[in-house]
Amino acid sequence: MRLDELIRGPSRPTRAQTLHRRRRVAALLAVAALALVLGALAGADGDGSGTSVRGHGPRLGWYGQLRVLAGAGPHSLGFEERARESTAIDRALARTPFVRLAGAQHRLIALTFDDGPGPDTGRLIDALRRLRVPGTFFVVGYQLPEFAATLRREIDLGLPIGDHTLDHANLRQLRATGQRREIAGMAQTLSGYGTPTPRLFRPPYGAYDRTTFKLLQRRRMLAVLWSIDSEDYTKPGRAAIVRNVVGNAQPGAIVLMHDGGGDRSETIAALGPIVRALRARGYRFVTVPRLLLENPPPAQQELPAGFNSNGAG
Repeated sequence: MRLDELIRGPSRPTRAQTLHRRRRVAALLAVAALALVLGALAGADGDGSGTSVRGHGPRLGWYGQLRVLAGAGPHSLGFEERARESTAIDRALARTPFVRLAGAQHRLIALTFDDGPGPDTGRLIDALRRLRVPGTFFVVGYQLPEFAATLRREIDLGLPIGDHTLDHANLRQLRATGQRREIAGMAQTLSGYGTPTPRLFRPPYGAYDRTTFKLLQRRRMLAVLWSIDSEDYTKPGRAAIVRNVVGNAQPGAIVLMHDGGGDRSETIAALGPIVRALRARGYRFVTVPRLLLENPPPAQQELPAGFNSNGAG
């Protein structure tokens, strides 16, 4: 089950999502009809072998063309959706170097997970799939040698992967060269594992400065903070995690949770109650890129307390 299957939940889709799905179905039907016509014409002129008469390789046929359209390649609708989401990130970057809260146009909310992959990430992904909910994962480098297979599973599922530095470093304690190593080094590491070039970045501890923003701008990366802290890293119990998220929910919210950095059994246990409670209120769960696309964030984002306005040098 890929990402596009995960986001289809029982909650009512937004008008934009409904229109997009109608266009997708119409496009599939149109390609199917065109492929049938072309296939019939080719069959009348060719030898019926399914290969190119002029020796340019095998013909895809109508079914092959449908598979291309429905797949993840450069001519697929999934590719086009990711391109639209990347454009939404560019538009957000043109207005703000970081986002804590998206717009309130639709009742959408994004669950994000830090510090993985780890021992509990697989079980957490299983829980998300059962709930038909997508997540956005901010990966830290030192976990990858042991949990590379889990990262590849996230990639295969089409889940967005963000940069969370190589060593989970406090960037405000580093000079520009150190920050560059943590950010660019992690981006390069992720690419080596087969992820798309990361467009999203989450600073460990929410710690960053103006140097961080300059480095991210050069890489066309958006810093993603959060408007809801589940506080799951303190292991307060399932009920407390549910209260922290549900009690602070609002359209466009970005929720901070964790899939690594310790035992995440409480986080996994809290997912079901959170999803059911918010769906009952009409919320729909989306990834951060989709959130930025459908609920473009306001330009004025509130700076967290303690922001170092003088930069790190």
